[in-house]
Amino acid sequence: MRIDLHTHSTASDGTDTPAELVRNAAAAGLDVVALTDHDTTRGYAEAKRALRELPTGLTLVTGAELSFNLDGMGLHMLAYLFDPEEPELARECELVRDDRVPRAKEMIGKLRELGVPVTWEQVARIAGDGSVGRPHIAEALVELGVVPTVSDAFTPEWLADGGRAFADKHELDPFDAIRLVKAAGGVTVFAHPGASKRGRIVSESVIAELAAAGLDGIEVDHMDHTPETRTRLRGLADELGLLVTGSSDYHGSRKTCVLGEFTTDPEIYGEITRRATGAFPVPGAGGHPAA
Repeated sequence: MRIDLHTHSTASDGTDTPAELVRNAAAAGLDVVALTDHDTTRGYAEAKRALRELPTGLTLVTGAELSFNLDGMGLHMLAYLFDPEEPELARECELVRDDRVPRAKEMIGKLRELGVPVTWEQVARIAGDGSVGRPHIAEALVELGVVPTVSDAFTPEWLADGGRAFADKHELDPFDAIRLVKAAGGVTVFAHPGASKRGRIVSESVIAELAAAGLDGIEVDHMDHTPETRTRLRGLADELGLLVTGSSDYHGSRKTCVLGEFTTDPEIYGEITRRATGAFPVPGAGGHPAA
């Protein structure tokens, strides 16, 4: 089984629509794909409709990548198979989404002060119907020739945490995020915790505190982790009794990663589905729920 538990669609900052994402996942030979857009579940319905039209046995896992803040660091937590109608979690996600537009406009203002002729209209066009975020602003910088790639915009010179054009947004406390997802019947995995090129990273002691608070796992096999980081995180997960996942963090053409670039062990995926009570994996028309 090939299982990719971290992907994005146009519902947030990917370039594939939810339907295209599902079709591309099937074409890539995946058995399971998780849709984990930033702080939103808007892509679920379209992805499920597309899944029903596929002749293959692809299974869809519903999820989200939640934004949280810890000591001034903007970080992310993957949440899987939670009840999207749970009121408290839905309200917090809405607060995060509502703050994205004023935050983006603040960053655009800072860029203009730095001499970059980016506009809100340009960023809004790039974002389309998705929840506007830094990747959309980064793509605008690519269009303007300021940086060669989206990844090159995420540096202290531009959009990285604490960078010259960075602006804060409403984000969850990580311990609250774990509590809310658990209350909604979901499973939590710390996304790319060792991605140092994105900015500061949390200490192992903090990950231990999150594990004690109910964190289920950490995303170890990820394009932004060096081999040494993966080895260290795998050892930490073993020490703390955390699940280890691997994922592509696919964003369509916005990033260089491809679907299935990193995958999750079927036994780990099975444990995630066993722990979840808020929702169940959705099987395609050609197969049964993979677990």
